[in-house]
Amino acid sequence: MAYVIGDDCVSCGACASTCPVGAISEGDGKYEINADECIECGACADGCPADAISL
Repeated sequence: MAYVIGDDCVSCGACASTCPVGAISEGDGKYEINADECIECGACADGCPADAISL
């Protein structure tokens, strides 16, 4: 199961810069994680200042 970015996302981009496989991109109003590319490492969740990322 891939990580998911919730509605608390503030579109700061911190998660995208921490993703080692580039699975995160800017979406419509918030960032999005490509589930097919996510390796479930948790780097994005650790780097999110808004705690908007979860499994």
